[in-house]
Amino acid sequence: MATTIEEFYKEISTVKNTESLLPKDYAKEIGHFNVFNVEDLWGRAKGKPPMMYNRRAYYKISFIRGRNTAEYADKVIEIDTNALLFATPKVPYNYLPKDNNQSGYFCVFTEEFLIKNKSGVVLDDLPIFRPGGYPVFLLGDEETEEINQLFTKMYKEIASDYAFKYDLLRNYVLELIHYGQKLQPATALYSAHNASARVSSLFLELLERQFPIESPRQKLILRTAKDFASRLAVHVNHLNKVLKENTGKTTTVHIANRVVNEAKILLKQTDWSISEIAWCLGFEEVAHFSNFFRKQTSFAPIGFRS
Repeated sequence: MATTIEEFYKEISTVKNTESLLPKDYAKEIGHFNVFNVEDLWGRAKGKPPMMYNRRAYYKISFIRGRNTAEYADKVIEIDTNALLFATPKVPYNYLPKDNNQSGYFCVFTEEFLIKNKSGVVLDDLPIFRPGGYPVFLLGDEETEEINQLFTKMYKEIASDYAFKYDLLRNYVLELIHYGQKLQPATALYSAHNASARVSSLFLELLERQFPIESPRQKLILRTAKDFASRLAVHVNHLNKVLKENTGKTTTVHIANRVVNEAKILLKQTDWSISEIAWCLGFEEVAHFSNFFRKQTSFAPIGFRS
């Protein structure tokens, strides 16, 4: 499951009270936007836990000053200077500060926030947010100053009483997005070191995170090798290759094994109908589920249940 905006505020409320972090007129806006000063939020406290690898249900743009490591599926980016980072709900990532001297800004926003400006912009169509792209950009002195000024304006504006401040903030966000797209990607910093093991580990984590199925209304979102490859921003052939190398099994075999194990549990431990179980596990037709289950176990679902 993706981390929601509400869960994001719960996470950072260990540092500051949640209500104090919400922008003015928060409840009146369609969508959500907020901007944070890194030093103000985290300070220089030691022992802050690293961001966990996860998918977020919101977009994030970060202006970072400090030494860090950013991990996006098979991409590892070592950041030893000022950088601009873009994150999308489509691709999970892991962010690891390498020292306590962290500063800068970051903003979070939902797709609905930008839709309201009626610009016709579809975020996932933009190169900066497209899976498989390059989300980290190094900044020179001039670029650092320009990005810092832009975030400073956003940080001041969010606290203002200006009636149309969110229209102005949307324009600032779009300016940041287009600024990033004009920069050259930090391709030289992408390391393949231990990449296959990383992709395998992240695939298995995404697979297992979908279970257990606890309600007839819960349905698997990631069901095919292509689904997982897209979420991890790698080619499906590459995902199959690294899983085979590291586990001896293909993507399809891993998915089938986990799905059939869950099917066995649901058949034995619930009174859900066969069609309900089939739907939860991603099968639109009961016949397809029955054929799958028989192929994996040599039993029909109804026969296994009895």
